[in-house]
Amino acid sequence: MFNLSSSTKEFLANNKGKKIVFTNGCFDILHSGHVAYLNEAKKQGDLLVVGLNSDDSIKRLKGPTRPINKEKDRKYLLENLRCIDCVEIFTEDTPYDLVRAIEPNVLVKGGDWQVEQIVGHDIVLANGGEVKSLLFVEGYSTTNIISSVQGKE
Repeated sequence: MFNLSSSTKEFLANNKGKKIVFTNGCFDILHSGHVAYLNEAKKQGDLLVVGLNSDDSIKRLKGPTRPINKEKDRKYLLENLRCIDCVEIFTEDTPYDLVRAIEPNVLVKGGDWQVEQIVGHDIVLANGGEVKSLLFVEGYSTTNIISSVQGKE
């Protein structure tokens, strides 16, 4: 079972009865594609909770040169976007246990994900919630930004 931070526990307790939307990601180099997606995610309910991959989980998923920005900095940036109400860091490779702990009403990912591929879809659907694949903003990616900065574009 996922051990939620005290701030997330308090946030959930103070917002019982509201429609909670959940999404997750690395958000290593925040770009306008992320912001457009997060704004759209927020429109799916009352409150948006973001599961943020820890530095260690990003290293395992994306390799030893990632992340570019540390988790505390990525969390700070996300917490200061108007559309995001709560950010919880998770250390696992997937947010499955975090989804189970939060029990969101709506689970979303970018449009490059099929609903059946979205981690935690089974939990949300079993609880009567919705799982959505939102519009994917083409032309934006952290990997492309890194390549461009390195002159590999």
